[in-house]
Amino acid sequence: MTQSIKDQKEVTREVNEKLIIDAAEQIFALYGFKGATTDRISKQASLPKANVHYYFKTKSNLYREVLHRILDDWMEAAEDFDTHPDPKSALTNYVISKMKFSRNRPYASKVWANEVLHGAKIAGEFFQNELQGWVQDRTKIVNDWIQQGKIKAVDPETLFFMIWATTQHYADFSKQLEILNDGKAFTDEQYQQKTQQVVRLVLNAVGIE
Repeated sequence: MTQSIKDQKEVTREVNEKLIIDAAEQIFALYGFKGATTDRISKQASLPKANVHYYFKTKSNLYREVLHRILDDWMEAAEDFDTHPDPKSALTNYVISKMKFSRNRPYASKVWANEVLHGAKIAGEFFQNELQGWVQDRTKIVNDWIQQGKIKAVDPETLFFMIWATTQHYADFSKQLEILNDGKAFTDEQYQQKTQQVVRLVLNAVGIE
């Protein structure tokens, strides 16, 4: 096999895997793990059902991959805690990233919420192996800010839980918000306004004006 043919096959694989994972994210969000089928996923991805089994073997493998991608993307959105030394810019950018994620990837948030509501049987190991370490590291950063007098004393875990609950609400309960908004989804301008309000509330919670 020539290198060019090998490279083309690798590109095809990457494209197809992304199509399948994107489709699975939506189908798992809409139907849950039990209700989702590889047939529905393949139709959503506009690929033969055989492709789903070829790349992921089982629905469980695909579901695990979807969950792992969601967590990886959330972790990436949290890099502002490492790149912004001052709490105002770090928290502001983190909240904005989380709000954007809820806006652009609402199905991802719903998949995660459904998994947790059903006992986090798979996500539980991600919590222990990855998320727990992330929270511990960022807790140290927040405590350092407190000791340096940059923010008022708060419980770091509660701060993170509040940010997650608020930002993910815009994805998990999007239909409720739409009903309360005269039956219409938020416009980009409205969503930007909501984002700025959430930022302000988080900053005020730690004593930043």
